[in-house]
Amino acid sequence: MTETPARASAVIIGAGIVGNSLVHHLALLGWRDLVLVDKGPMPNPGGSTGHASNFIFPIEYSKMMFELTEDSTAQYKELGVFTESGGIEVARTPERMIELRRRCSQAKSWGIPAEVITPGEVNKLVPYLDESVILGGAHFPTVGVVDSLRAGTLMREEAQRSGALTVLAGTEVLGITVSDSASWAGGAGGRVRGVTTSAGEIATDNVVICCGVWSPRIARMAGARLALTPIVHQMISVGPIALFADTPGEIYYPIVRDVDTNMYERQHGGDMEVGSYAHRPIIVAPDEIPSIEESVLSPTEMPFTQEDFDPQLEQALELMPELLGDERAGIRYAINGLISMTPDGHPLLGEMPEARGLWAAAASWIKEGPGCGRAVAELMSGRVPTVDVHEADAARLYPHQRTVAHVRARAREGFNKMYGIVHPAEQWESSRPTRVSPMYERERSLGAFCYETVGWERPFWYASNAGLLERYAGRLMDRAAEWESRWWSPIINAEHLAMRDACGLVDLSAFAVLEISGPGALEAVQTLSVAQLNVAVGRVVYTSWLDDNGGFRADLTVMRLAPDRFRVVTGGATGMSDAKWIADHLPSGAFLADLTSAWTTIGLWGPRARDVLASVTADDVSHAGFAFGTCREIEIGGSVVLASRISYVGELGWELHVPIEQGARVWDTVWQAGQPHGLVPVGIGVYGTTGRLEKGYRAFGFELTPDYTLVEAGMTRPKVKEQAFIGKDAYLRQRAEEPCAVMCTLAVDSNESSDGSLRYMLGGEPILSVSGERLVDAKGRPSYVTSAGSGPSVGKHLLMAYLPAPQAVEGGSLLVEYMGEAYPVTVARASATPLFDPANERIRS
Repeated sequence: MTETPARASAVIIGAGIVGNSLVHHLALLGWRDLVLVDKGPMPNPGGSTGHASNFIFPIEYSKMMFELTEDSTAQYKELGVFTESGGIEVARTPERMIELRRRCSQAKSWGIPAEVITPGEVNKLVPYLDESVILGGAHFPTVGVVDSLRAGTLMREEAQRSGALTVLAGTEVLGITVSDSASWAGGAGGRVRGVTTSAGEIATDNVVICCGVWSPRIARMAGARLALTPIVHQMISVGPIALFADTPGEIYYPIVRDVDTNMYERQHGGDMEVGSYAHRPIIVAPDEIPSIEESVLSPTEMPFTQEDFDPQLEQALELMPELLGDERAGIRYAINGLISMTPDGHPLLGEMPEARGLWAAAASWIKEGPGCGRAVAELMSGRVPTVDVHEADAARLYPHQRTVAHVRARAREGFNKMYGIVHPAEQWESSRPTRVSPMYERERSLGAFCYETVGWERPFWYASNAGLLERYAGRLMDRAAEWESRWWSPIINAEHLAMRDACGLVDLSAFAVLEISGPGALEAVQTLSVAQLNVAVGRVVYTSWLDDNGGFRADLTVMRLAPDRFRVVTGGATGMSDAKWIADHLPSGAFLADLTSAWTTIGLWGPRARDVLASVTADDVSHAGFAFGTCREIEIGGSVVLASRISYVGELGWELHVPIEQGARVWDTVWQAGQPHGLVPVGIGVYGTTGRLEKGYRAFGFELTPDYTLVEAGMTRPKVKEQAFIGKDAYLRQRAEEPCAVMCTLAVDSNESSDGSLRYMLGGEPILSVSGERLVDAKGRPSYVTSAGSGPSVGKHLLMAYLPAPQAVEGGSLLVEYMGEAYPVTVARASATPLFDPANERIRS
């Protein structure tokens, strides 16, 4: 019997594919005295890894998920457990055929071999498929299957052989000890100190929760909420299949995804596995998962509910009638298998916000498991992950997003979309509304069409502005195709032009508002920021935050409100991650508070913005009296407002930061005063897309990611400040080198498709040479569209993309592939100089 160590450098809970890969990578990074704990036996302790179908399709719309899958596939190949079989997604409907062309274009962005094929070509690859049922398919030849249990065993045993790991199988975790300490608002309130197991106590400063469907239960032991729910995925195995009797190995024929029915079929030796995401969502609470002793097969292989699967079986028989309808074959295995789902479909990776040393490596599936293991090992070792996993940050979710009700609602909604045709701008319907601004009822009365961002209802356009369509007829770049017009309106472009002509009022309540104060506050913001923050009180500084490699970690503004007080305003989507980053780097004497729920922000921009603001305040808002890049308190209609003169849309104006209970009053005051000046409500469709793109403003998570640098983004400053900041050494090296990629603005020369209709790219599409070749820079990074949208003031559909330096030449001709067709584009800007108002005269007027 293995002796339980008294102390460990880290205790990893869960010996599935993620836990095993994590200990492997930690050992490779030099960690010793690791302990891997699982209640079940090795090599199959009973989690989701043990019943997974184990196939890997490389295609993903998310760059992060693609790269995690790519890394995992490479690791499986190195271990010798990967078998390439190829895979096909088949279409039963015309809409799906269009989607398959989109997927093949996305595959080209990432360098994945893929092609659209005819029903006959599908049948040649899969002779048992009835080609009359389908309209065609998409063939991905690099699809394959893995032996995940064998992979986990190899990685775990290698860590043991290196002397880095002790494995405690058949050992239950009973508790996690967390010490008490002061916390920042909403953040870490202590540090992990140990784990209590059925085999004894283990002192440790690091606990990693990677036990799949049990993860929320374990997290609660440390006082944390992990946004994950177990949900059933039904699967059967039919056999023996006569056709498979003489085929070599585990798999010979390509895997088929019958995506219009939310199903897949794949050979597994002499059987055919059929899996479904089409049945009703069946959620199982972590505390209701049966024990090993209570389980017939394993805890995550729950009893099969035949009535849920019967409709799907009929559809599978329709597609493969001779094979699945063979009377000699029968259902030999059938389960309600438990898998993990999160509210946004991404894994949970990294240190959790509730306690230092409490790490998550959860909600990862087989196809990205080893990549997730490597990423978390790198994070635990203080390294920048090989794959940018900020979208999977375990700290990214707000408290309401981690509630059981929200997690379950989003899981129910997302389950049947697993193979769905999901639009890039598709909106969730569940758990809404959750967070609303004080202006919400005013906005509803104006016909606001809202998108949801981290719970906030954000007006994207206003139906009340429909009258502007006639005023700006001929300039609206209307979208006739249903796909591009979905979740969009020409009113967005009309609002844009009205703002450029007069002024617009924008609800920016979704901003995350964080405050750093105390005698150590200046040191804190200086350490975090590339820009100089030792500025006069009342200055507003736009700055990037970098990681140690000089890649982007955040992009935001900081207001100096007092010698010892700084207000950080960042995007709502990254607010919790940014707060965690600040908390992790606070020096002694600096304190962090999350003020998001205390303040609302109203944007007022346009050439008439000063006229409007001057009519509601006695304070001096002239250019001389209120300079660009400054902030100060002013009075508006009986409220004290923090006004900040900056702009993200390329117009004169201000952000008005208002105590949230007074937000509606200030909105009403400005709204009424603005009517004689042509003030209109303006949605985020203008703020985040059209206005931004015309000015060439880069956005975090799109243009600004850890994969690129300030130099490549065209955002270097004339001088580098003397004070130390995170990423400074890397940034200095980057400044001394010629960039191998350059962020460019591209203008689409013709939107006309082969059928004569006008089509408009939405983002993610590959950029090609005029001869149709993929563009890849010297570091192996492909060129693809990072942002796309209308430029109503310049009369062009605009794209942003990093181009290899030789192609980053203004006036150069290239192509963009969209829905399988190539469209001509011109490099309009190969720098940060905007297309609209290149001298920035309007902003500084």
